[in-house]
Amino acid sequence: MDGPTVNFGEELKTANGIEFLDDAQAFYRERAALEKDYATRMSALTKKFLDRKAKKASSLSVGDTPQMTPGSLESASVTTWSTILTSHDSLAKEHDSLSNALITQISDPLKAIATRYEEYRKLYNTLNMKVMADRDGVYSELKKSKGSYDAECKQVEDKRAKVDKAFDSSKTKAEKSYSQELIEMHNIKNTYLIKINVANRHKQKYYHEDIPDILNSLQDLNETRITKLNGIWTLGCQLDINCRQNSITLLSDTVKEIARNLPALDSAMFSRHNMGGWVEPNNFEFEPSQIWHDTSDIVVDDLATVFLRNILGKSRKELEGAKAQVDARNREIESLRKTRDSIKLNEEMQLKEAEVTRSLLIHQEQLVPHSSKLTTLQVEISTILNAVGDVERGTQTHKFKSKTFTIPTTCDLCGERAWRLTGAGFSCQDCGYTCHAKCEMKVPAQCPGVLDKAGKKALKEEMKSTAPSTGGDSGVALSRSNTMNSLSSSYAGGGGGATAPQRMGSTLSRTTSPAANTPAETAVPAASSLNAVAAAASPAVRRNRVIAPPPERYVSAPPPEAPRPSAEKDEVVGRMLYAYSANGAGEISVEGGQEVVIVEPDDGSGWIQVQVGSLSGLVPASYVDASPPPSTPIEGRPDSRHSSSNVSISNSIVGSMTGSGTIKKKGPAVKPKRGAKRVKHVEALYEYSARSDLEWDMLEGDRFVLVKEDSGDGWCEVEKGGVTKSVPSAYVQVID
Repeated sequence: MDGPTVNFGEELKTANGIEFLDDAQAFYRERAALEKDYATRMSALTKKFLDRKAKKASSLSVGDTPQMTPGSLESASVTTWSTILTSHDSLAKEHDSLSNALITQISDPLKAIATRYEEYRKLYNTLNMKVMADRDGVYSELKKSKGSYDAECKQVEDKRAKVDKAFDSSKTKAEKSYSQELIEMHNIKNTYLIKINVANRHKQKYYHEDIPDILNSLQDLNETRITKLNGIWTLGCQLDINCRQNSITLLSDTVKEIARNLPALDSAMFSRHNMGGWVEPNNFEFEPSQIWHDTSDIVVDDLATVFLRNILGKSRKELEGAKAQVDARNREIESLRKTRDSIKLNEEMQLKEAEVTRSLLIHQEQLVPHSSKLTTLQVEISTILNAVGDVERGTQTHKFKSKTFTIPTTCDLCGERAWRLTGAGFSCQDCGYTCHAKCEMKVPAQCPGVLDKAGKKALKEEMKSTAPSTGGDSGVALSRSNTMNSLSSSYAGGGGGATAPQRMGSTLSRTTSPAANTPAETAVPAASSLNAVAAAASPAVRRNRVIAPPPERYVSAPPPEAPRPSAEKDEVVGRMLYAYSANGAGEISVEGGQEVVIVEPDDGSGWIQVQVGSLSGLVPASYVDASPPPSTPIEGRPDSRHSSSNVSISNSIVGSMTGSGTIKKKGPAVKPKRGAKRVKHVEALYEYSARSDLEWDMLEGDRFVLVKEDSGDGWCEVEKGGVTKSVPSAYVQVID
């Protein structure tokens, strides 16, 4: 039997991989399309962002409103961004070149080879079919010869059967025919045998000569195809490598450019182009009211000192808590910053970095109110200490606790009821002292200490018993003679066209008649009870509350002189109704109740010149009683305490009170001196270190009161904290 038939055409087309060339060239063609699309999209993307960069380069480099024209300069970051975009555009061009090379050098040659090898396949298929046809023709001849031989054998057998059946004369004819047929059979047999040999030889030739020759040719063709395919594949890889190497070179250059983009370069460029235009806003300054002449000095009289002392104590109590809060949050913030700095460049910890940053911002936001409060408290404390010193030292402050008064309760400071709408207030946990919420900061630091219930009750009874009688509920009527003789009817009744401070200044400056009052009745009521005085002086229901502006800053008064034995006949002797502290050139400080010699009376300016011992100077006319009664000892009385009545009166004792817990009287507002010059201030332009005790140390921005301008020697005299020293004139400038 013949061996299995091999379809060389199919083997050449499939098994030997000629059709694979079509798949390869199709792959590279589609790969080229992808590279072309990538290059097109990348080029369009880089062009889009290059246009955006061109529009924003100036703003990104030096801001929207630079003080210096940047020209064509770009910041380091913008320049680096331009390099990155340009490198990506070059990468797009590389991919475009790769796309073209894949088409021209890979896909097209593969297509040409596939076409040529398809022709080879057809030729080899034709040859194979021809060899097979020739072999099959020989096989067909052999089959025909076998059929002829079989047919001839049958004929011979038929002739032989006729010879056996023939008789006499027909037998000879039958034998002759048989002999001829036998000869023909032998010839056909020989032909058949020859055909067999021919067929076997063709078979041997086909399988041992034709097929090996075709297979060898196909092997050579296949190996040649693989060699060419390997070359094309190698070229494709080399093209890709070249594209990648060029891309790596571009990206490496970009990395080097990025490394040159130091973070400080952008900041330096922005600062250089924006430094000139910013000016720090001026500090806030004291602005006097348009209707009242005043200075920027802190008021430091007795009542104001009480208020400042309470603020100082309250601020100090809150300071430690604020410091603790700020320190705790600063420690947390510093810890979070260190954590963020350690992980912010680690790409694997992005989620943790986001959590740490969010927590850091939350802590910074929580720090703001505590830091602001701490700054406020520190400034409050330093301002009060610079103004009045540590007035809290040695005092016994009330331990107030917030309280709501559900029953009528009298405020121990102002004497008014604290109930219902005004029921919010404070009560001392130690002594039971009660006050309104609005009066808390005005209460003197005179707590007697911890008292039991009986002690608190006794203290209340003592306060009520020592308080003067009031009109209204007590049934004792107040008259003008025992309250304030110097008040005019228009002031007492609230009438007249003058304002309350003007009426106060005009009435308090009048001279009290010695015949109309006893020594204990010559005092002018304190400002805190002027409303009660006005109410008692008039039968009308209307009560006008008159609150005088605060007096000027007090300074230490000269030592009191020995009592004058008697006044000379031509001297006019007066007595100070209130203590006065000099606040300008030509003035003199005098204690309340002290006798003075009136050198020059009031000329209409509201000031008089007095002499105390060997010193003389100006004091407000409203602070002096020009015709005092004969000097008699004045017994000290405790602070006025208000009863439960709605009307309150003040202590009428002249001068300062003696004993513990006393408060100096506050004088009325002082009228500015006629022709007085405006106080000038100077501000330090540079830092200066004093070279002697007669000079001030200065820091830039320090402010002083100008006492004496430069007289030509290059120095001027300035005052700070009541002390006058010299500073270089060129180091300061006048600011008002």
